[in-house]
Amino acid sequence: MTTTATPISNSTTEVTAKARLLQSFEREHACTMKVLRAFPPDQADFTPHERSNSARRLASTFVGEQRLMLRALKGEPVLGGGSAGMPEAWNELLDAFEQTGREVIEQLRSPENANLAGTATFFVAPKQTGEIPLETFVEFLLHDQIHHRGQLSVYVRMAGGKVPSIYGPTADEPWH
Repeated sequence: MTTTATPISNSTTEVTAKARLLQSFEREHACTMKVLRAFPPDQADFTPHERSNSARRLASTFVGEQRLMLRALKGEPVLGGGSAGMPEAWNELLDAFEQTGREVIEQLRSPENANLAGTATFFVAPKQTGEIPLETFVEFLLHDQIHHRGQLSVYVRMAGGKVPSIYGPTADEPWH
């Protein structure tokens, strides 16, 4: 007797790459915001090692990467053209992160470029650039943000803050 698998959903609506990316971005952006808010603002220059980035530098990286996402999603060149200055105060960095996040979400919700067609020119090896599909580029930057968020979550504890729940409970935010 042969059996066939029953589909989980009989919906014929295909979830687009852009919709999946939007969902991931919204979820991960909210988690990163929780970690940024948990960090003690008066410890923004904290660094656990001389070769490590400061907390302020990690927060600036989040803002900078979202600015790169925006450029790419708008079809603008990612490299060159200079960059807008980065806020110095911790709360201003958080505001900039929230604002650029809202703009990325707006671009991902826009019906324009529904298939994320196009590429972004970015670094693919030391001193070498190449064309990266737009979806892959935005996803790469989001994953890099997640990676650096992990670093910052360790800094939170070391700087005297309470580590929030990210993907599950923490000692500071248990689920029971």
